[in-house]
Amino acid sequence: MDSFKNQPAPQQEAKLHFLDYWRIIRIRKAIIITVFLITAIIATAVTFILPESYSSTCRIKVEGEGPGDISSMNSGPSAVMTPYDPFFIQTTFEIIQSQVVLSNVINQLNLNVEWGKKYNNGETLKSTETMEVLKRRMVLQPVRNTKLISITVYSDDKNEAARLANTVATAYQEYRLGSRKELTVGGLNVLEQQFKESEANIEKCQTNIDYLRGKLGIVDNDPNSLMPTPTLSQQMVQTYDQQMIDGERTYKSLQTQLQELKGYDNEKLRDVLPTVTGDSMLSDLLGKLNVAQQTYATYTNDYSLADLHITRVQSTISELKKEIDDRVTGIMRALESEVKSKQAAVEALRASVEEAKLNDQQEQERGQPYWDEKRHLENLQEFNKQLAAKIELTKLDLSIPASSLVTITDYAQPGEVPVKPNKALNIGLGLVFGLIMGVGLAFFIEYLDTSVKTIDDVERAFQAPVLGVIPQNVGILADEGPESKHAEAYRVLRTNILFSRKDDKLNSIVVVSAGAGEGKSTTTLNLATVFAQTGQRILIVDSDLRRPTLHKLLKVGNNIGLTNYLLKQNTIAEVIQTTNVPNLDFMASGKLPNSSMGILGSGQMKEMVSELKQRYDYIFFDSPPILGVSDASILASEMDLVVQIIQYRRYPQPMNIRAKQMIEKVGGNFVGIVLNNINMSQDESYYYYSGYYHDYYYSRNEKEQEAEAPKPVGQPGAAGDAAAAGIKQKY
Repeated sequence: MDSFKNQPAPQQEAKLHFLDYWRIIRIRKAIIITVFLITAIIATAVTFILPESYSSTCRIKVEGEGPGDISSMNSGPSAVMTPYDPFFIQTTFEIIQSQVVLSNVINQLNLNVEWGKKYNNGETLKSTETMEVLKRRMVLQPVRNTKLISITVYSDDKNEAARLANTVATAYQEYRLGSRKELTVGGLNVLEQQFKESEANIEKCQTNIDYLRGKLGIVDNDPNSLMPTPTLSQQMVQTYDQQMIDGERTYKSLQTQLQELKGYDNEKLRDVLPTVTGDSMLSDLLGKLNVAQQTYATYTNDYSLADLHITRVQSTISELKKEIDDRVTGIMRALESEVKSKQAAVEALRASVEEAKLNDQQEQERGQPYWDEKRHLENLQEFNKQLAAKIELTKLDLSIPASSLVTITDYAQPGEVPVKPNKALNIGLGLVFGLIMGVGLAFFIEYLDTSVKTIDDVERAFQAPVLGVIPQNVGILADEGPESKHAEAYRVLRTNILFSRKDDKLNSIVVVSAGAGEGKSTTTLNLATVFAQTGQRILIVDSDLRRPTLHKLLKVGNNIGLTNYLLKQNTIAEVIQTTNVPNLDFMASGKLPNSSMGILGSGQMKEMVSELKQRYDYIFFDSPPILGVSDASILASEMDLVVQIIQYRRYPQPMNIRAKQMIEKVGGNFVGIVLNNINMSQDESYYYYSGYYHDYYYSRNEKEQEAEAPKPVGQPGAAGDAAAAGIKQKY
């Protein structure tokens, strides 16, 4: 119990759940439905009001400038293909919508006059105006991964739409052909002019060549030659170079061999030379010497050295050796002579080749101007041939129509049904847009609404407990009876107030609110009624002196009351009235004289409250709005308990927070807040406060309800209720 008494709930973090969004939608469903219906009606009306429009589409195939273009000097198989242009399609779109194309369409169809009659009260339109209208009606779109372009035109006349689309395609085709022809003719004129200049340059160059040939004494027997004929051809130079290399290699080899032979003596040379030179005479002499030596060896076996035969043989051997030495000497001389001869031949050949090269170089330098001019003539002649070929190709292009640049592949046909407005799409979009706008407006209004919406709002912003939640459309319990379906909400409020008291002697309760119309009077009356139903003596005091309403709810008079007692015109017994509710008495406000403002703060008021607390178990005071007048603040400071009423979604939170601060500022014993006028059907978060009780107690048959219905004090079952409430019967 102690944990419940006046302990503010801890501040919780605000988190939105899916059910919170659904709650907002249900609460603001009237706005959502209204915006949805208005948008749907407007979309439907506009859809049916808009004029119908037909569309027709013509498709064309567009080619870029090919390799035969005038801007390229290449033609035929060697022509270079034009590179891919990523801006070609967009450029084509701009040209189709340009003045040079659309002006032809306007002139061909006489659109200035025709559309002037239809759209300008018969006055002829300007070409610029007609062109803008035509642009707005025309849509250009490329066909993906092709060279095709779709030209779609919209009009309220299906035949006119087809005619416009086909005329635009034809006008663009004529523009491309005309541009190509103009470019070709202009290029042809330039080429012919260049051809004439080229021929004049060739003639001038030929004259200069003839002059230089005579002046420099050039002998040129080959008209196709571009340089003088050399004394030695390249092949001859290569041959001579090879001969010089071979001769030099030969004489150097002989020279090496000769040097080696010179190092030998005669005996060695006799043995080596036959293998080197292959001289037959030397070989014969060596053969004879060998035979003589063999004969000598034979004779020495048979004869003495002094014998004539041996002497003759020795003489023959001596002569042969002499001849061999002479022959060896001659061969060596011959080898030396051969080496010198071959060396001289190589040197002579080299000198001859160098001399020929020098002569050719001198001849080349002398005739250089002539040969340069002749090469220049050949270049001019080659360029002249290309010009002549290009001129012929251009003339051929002119003779063959270049219709392949733009080909109309599909002509536009009149549409069978209108394409605009798309009624189903427009209405569907209107419904979707209306729903989105309605929901968005609902959430926007909810965002701007700073009033109290949930118990979490109260506990987070006010730091105060919620004592009770009163549903919407609550009546007067005195009229509805003790078994009213709304009574349980006030019983819960009664129980929470009793448990909030720190002392059982605190029995004067004032109900306040920040503003008017929040349900203070109804709440005070119904709360007092449920207290009286427990058998306790209850008094209601209407202390709202300026706008009293409780006497109307209780259907009693307001001639005398609180003001009469405070002004000492009547006694307490005279100003207290009985009501139709057992145990419930009522003190009306009475008439308030203008000269008696502030009487609630008088000493007489304090004495009255003290006396009433002795007579009654509980006293309930209905006060004016605390932010309106000072009376509520006086009552809050004088009463034992102060309960603040906050109507659901009525006043901003700062206003209600200010009311609570004023109660605390004047020293009022603030016990909690009552949320009033809750729409249980829209906000499921409050259902368990009232809806559950209603379903539990009133969904059974009459016998079950009678058995479980609360009983008056003194009957079985009522004592527990009285004990739980901590009530002590005084009278």
